[in-house]
Formats: sequence, structure tokens, C-alpha cells
Amino acid sequence: MSFPRNASSTTKVVVATTVMLSFISFWRAAAIVLSDLASSAYYVGGIAETAIGKSAPWFILAIMLFSYAVRAVYIESCGMFVRGGVYRVVHEAMGGTLAKFSVSALMFDYVLTGPISGVSAGLYVAGLINESGEYFHRPGLAVPPATFAAVFAAIATIYFWRKNIIGIRESSHKALRIMQITTVMVVILIAWCLVTIFARGYQAVPLPSHATIHFGSAALGWLQGTALPQFTAIAILIGLGHSLLAMSGEESLAQVNREIASPKLLNLERAGLVIFIYSLAFTSLVSFFAVMLIPDAVRGKYLDNLIGGLSMFLLGPEWARLLFHAFVVLVGALILAGAVNTAIIGSNGVLNRVAEDGVLPRWLRKPHTKFGTTSRLINLIVLLQLLTILISRGDVYMLGEAYAFGVVWSFAMKGLAVLVLRYKQPGKREWKVPLNVHIGGVEIPIGLGLITLALFTLAIINCLTKQVATISGVCFTIAFFITFEVSERINRRGAGEHPAELEEFRLAGSSEVAAEAVNARPGNVLVAVRNPGHLEHLEKTLAKTDTRKIDIVVLSVHVSPRGSQAVELGADQVFGTDERYLFTKVVTVAEKAGKTVELLVVPGADPWTAVIQTAEKLKSARVVAGLSPKYDPTILGKIVGEAWEGLPHPRPSLSLEVVRGDEKSIFFNLGPHPPRLWPEDIELVHQLWRDLSNRQFGAKLHHRDIVGVALQRLARDLSSTSESDRVVQELETELVQRKDNEPVESD
Repeated sequence: MSFPRNASSTTKVVVATTVMLSFISFWRAAAIVLSDLASSAYYVGGIAETAIGKSAPWFILAIMLFSYAVRAVYIESCGMFVRGGVYRVVHEAMGGTLAKFSVSALMFDYVLTGPISGVSAGLYVAGLINESGEYFHRPGLAVPPATFAAVFAAIATIYFWRKNIIGIRESSHKALRIMQITTVMVVILIAWCLVTIFARGYQAVPLPSHATIHFGSAALGWLQGTALPQFTAIAILIGLGHSLLAMSGEESLAQVNREIASPKLLNLERAGLVIFIYSLAFTSLVSFFAVMLIPDAVRGKYLDNLIGGLSMFLLGPEWARLLFHAFVVLVGALILAGAVNTAIIGSNGVLNRVAEDGVLPRWLRKPHTKFGTTSRLINLIVLLQLLTILISRGDVYMLGEAYAFGVVWSFAMKGLAVLVLRYKQPGKREWKVPLNVHIGGVEIPIGLGLITLALFTLAIINCLTKQVATISGVCFTIAFFITFEVSERINRRGAGEHPAELEEFRLAGSSEVAAEAVNARPGNVLVAVRNPGHLEHLEKTLAKTDTRKIDIVVLSVHVSPRGSQAVELGADQVFGTDERYLFTKVVTVAEKAGKTVELLVVPGADPWTAVIQTAEKLKSARVVAGLSPKYDPTILGKIVGEAWEGLPHPRPSLSLEVVRGDEKSIFFNLGPHPPRLWPEDIELVHQLWRDLSNRQFGAKLHHRDIVGVALQRLARDLSSTSESDRVVQELETELVQRKDNEPVESD
């Protein structure tokens, strides 16, 4: 293979880029999830109080504490599987049928997340407009809340549809900015509420009991008229079921996990802790403050606009309260609209996992020609959300009750799947849900079991108490399940050698290898890959390389007898099914490490010649290879060294690293380089320098002079017929004495 200086239009290199392979910090990951979780603070208090009465804040607090346990289940599952999520975990534990059922329920959750958040934001804005009209005596400013909310939700959905088409990095940046502004509002709100409480006093929030739980007209569902709600324990479970909305957004953490930067598990735990503390303080405190400060006689008026109503009953002049109310509504509109964004991101991630397994048509995952995102999946999700907004007509209570169906059943199936996998795959985990005891060598996951039991209990209670939610949720789940089943059967008929879990790539053909095209800085590391089952050398390279400073380029050589001169080869021919399968595994390894890699395929008649010529073009500092099934590492070093010798002058400084599994890597320096001298070699040079200096040369003699004369004499002896055999014999003796674990160098 060669790369001629006067390049033609021949495809000599294919740069492959994958969908959404852009890693984000744990702060950005937390911001994306919090846009969903924290947004529930704006509506869950009103929905819960409508259903169970004035003691609702205690139930919300209990759910927020329980959410930390549920989050532990997600962290364990993410540690087990790179791409986490309900579908993959349930599929691994209990098979494809239950996996499709679980993800169908989850999609009901996600399709409703955007509408309920957008409608709630619209209700807050409508409330501010109407109250401003009253304050300024402008009745013409009044708007119909439900209609206005539906229109606002549709606009927010369309806006974030565009942002997700552009890509997740843009979306996560928006989410982070939204949470920063929200934090300012939360701090002011909490401080102002505390000042008001100390100055005026407060209304007590009654503890949950049979006497203090007052169910709304639609809160009991099929249990209406039965004796079960009369039991305090059942009443408490019903109250918890109506407060589950406070825990929405957990599945988004599993989807965003794919994008969390290295160290992935540690950053996942950090994101989980940030999410817990923030949502606990915000969501639960808002519910408590609303009951404590808004009089009972008027609180019902603000149940759709709880934080806005709370701001109007704070200590201070009316103009200051109205100004803060405007700030609350602005932040609410941002964070609730951000939840619309989170719903699109989560839905896209879930459907990508399903599509990768061959359940959805491949064309749905075709990357956007400009941005590389799965735009067709995003279009489908947004269409369903807009349809939901139209059907609901701005009724946030109806949306909230239906929303809880998908939330709780997806959580329950995830918990059961992780529990099953504890026994089905009892191997070592990076992280486990706490409370595990060992009896007779068998692990009993007490903590995980209790969490799963609690989730299924709440799921069953929800089904019995929410008629509309259960009927609509079951219908939606069945419809999605049938769609998945039919689509999978059609896809399986035309499946090739690698039918499932294949990543979609954008391909850019070029006639030249250039660092700019590959987006690699000089001094990068070039990792040669060929076997998708043996990528240990890539894993080690990712583990020890800081990709913020040094880029990693993964190269596969498409072996062709015609090499790079095959003008008839197009980008899709150079990057065939085998390359796609190989790079799917590469992307999986990179995502597990949480680090970015650049992907490159070049055609060539000789693989190592192609690798070295590519390294020259990219100005790589090191080439990394795994153990070859054909050659001993020393022989491989010689082959690569000869390929380096074939480069035109001036040849670059380059090294080869051969990774040997759990053993130390072997390093080869290609071309002229300073030799690595053993301590005894250095001692000998020094001793010779001392002897000769003391004889006659004094300070004029240097160590380099000793080495120079020795090398010149060796060259003369090697060219001498009488001395050459002796030199070769001495070199053979030196090689035998060298220790096996010393790094190897090649000239």
C-alpha cells in the first residue's frame, strides 16, 4: 500500500464516526437527569395533594428517600452492562419477550414525560400572565390556562427536537445551564421560606394516618367502595403510589451512562449523589413549604401552580413577591422544558438499544447526514409527544396519573432483572446494591430483594387505584409490544452474519490520510485492530491514556490485493459488514472506558505497511498492537521495523507496543534511537572513561568518545572476514544472557 503525494480521487481512507460518542462530565449527566427529576417539584405536590390530602409532603419525602435505593439498582446494572437500560438488563436476565414488555411500559413513561413537563410549564406561565393582569388591572392579559399550556408544551417540544437533532453535547450544555439558574432560584426560595416561617409561623403538616389521609374523588380507582382503603397500611401504600411521580427520571441515568466520561463508574456514582441531594432538597421541601405557608382555604387554587402560589405568600412587599414569582415561573419554564429534552434523550437511548438488538428496522437508526444523530428515532418520539399533548388538552392531573404507570413498571422490571442476574451471572460486580449476606457460599441480596418487592407492591397498587392510567398504559404497552414483535420478525428474516448490536456509522471517504480529517493531534496513539474478540490491547491503551491530552486513533486495514490503488473501491466497500462489526465492538470498549476514539479504515495489500504509513501521515508517536496469532512479538517487531524502513526520508520517530494480555508490554523503537543501556553497560563505559582519562586524556575525554570509538571498532570488525564470526558469536551470547522480562528494542 502507498499514499502517493499526488493523490487521486481514489478512496484510500474511510473515517467512521458513530452516533453520540461524545463524553460528558458527571455534572452534565446529573443536569440532564435532574431536568426530569427536579421538574417534578413543580407539579408532584399538587397532584399528590389532590389525590391524598394535606399529608402529601410526607409521602413525597418517603419517595425521594426511596429513590436513592432505586438509583442503587441502576448503578449496579450500569456497572454490569455498558449501555444499561431496562431493555438490555431484562433481556439478559429473562429473555426478549419480557424485555420488549418492559421497554414498552418504559416508552409510555417517556412519551408522557415531555408532555406533562411542558404542560406544567405552560400552566405556570399562564398563571403569571393572569396574575400580572390582575395586579396591573389589565383583564385583557388573561389567557385560558389549559389551552395556553398545551401550546407552550408543543413549542418547547419542537425546540428541543431541534437541539437533539444537533446532538447530545449541545443538549447537555443547555441542561447544565438550566440547572445552574434553577439552583439560584432554589436557594432564594428556601431561604425566603425559612425567613417567612420564623417571622410569621406556619401551618403544621399532618403525619400520615387514617384520620389525615383524605382521598380525592378519583384517587381510589377500582378500590372505590371496598374496605381495603380503610386499613392504614393500604392507605399509606396508595399515598405512596400517588407520589411516585417525584421519582421519575431514573431510567434517564441508565441512558446517559453511555455518555459519562472516564472514570465512568465513579462519575456515575457522583452523578447519582448529586441527583439525590438536589432532588431531595428541592422536591420535598417545596411540598412542605407549600402546605406550611399557603392557607388551606386558597391552596386548592394553586395546585397546578404550586411554587408560583408559594412565592405569593412569602414575607415582603407585593411587588417583590410578584417579581420573585416571575423569576420562579421563568426558571420553571426552563427546567420543565428541560424535562422535555430529557424525555427525548431517554426515549432515543431506549429505542437505540432496542434497534441495536434487531427489534426495530435498521433504517430508523440511520445517522443524520450532517449531525450524526438518530434523527428518525427522534422524529418518531416527538411525534408521539405532540400527539399526547393534543389529546390531553393541557390536563396535567390526567397526564400525571397516566405517567406513573410507565414509571413504576419499568422500575419494577429493572429491579427484578438485576435480582435474577445476581444468580444467573454470579460473577464479580464493579458495584453492588448494599445489604448482601453469604450463607453457605450463597449470596443473599437482601437489599436488592427488598427494593424489588417494594417496587412491585407499588406497581400493583397503582394498577388498582388509577383506572385511566392503567387502561391507557396497558393499551399503549400492548401496541408497542406488538410493533416490536412484528418488526423483529421481519428484521430477523434478512439478518446477516452479524444481525444484532451493530452500531451505525457515518462514513467519509478520502483520497489521503490526514490528521485533520481524522481529528487527531500530532503525537497520537494508533491502535491497530483486526479481531473483534481480542481488543485487550485497546482496553489497556484506553486505561492508561488521558484522551484530553493524547488522541487515540483505532485503525483497521481492509486487506485487498489491489491495495490503495483500487480505484473501483468505494467507502461502503472499504467499510464493509466485518469492519462495522469490528468497530461496533471498539465503540463498546471505548464507551465502557468513557473515552473518545477516532475510527479509521484504510485499504492495503500488506497490513503492517498500511499501519506504518498511516502512522506517518497522522504523526503518531506510538503504534499499539495485540499479540499476533502468526508471529512471535520479536518477529512482529522486525516486520514492523522493516515496514518503517520502507518509508521515504525523513522517517519519523516511532515506537511499537505489543500488548501481551496480563503480562508486561514489549516495546520496539523503530529506526535510529538512543539504546536502552543496562546498568552494567553504563558502569563499563564509565570505567573505561576513568582508565583512559587517568592515562593521558584528562578532562578532554567524554563518555560519548568511548562509545563512538567502540562502535567504530565494532563496524570494522564486522566488515573484517577474520573478525566477523567472533562478533556474531559474542552477540549471540549477549542475547542468551538477556532477561526475558526486559523491554525489547528493535533497530
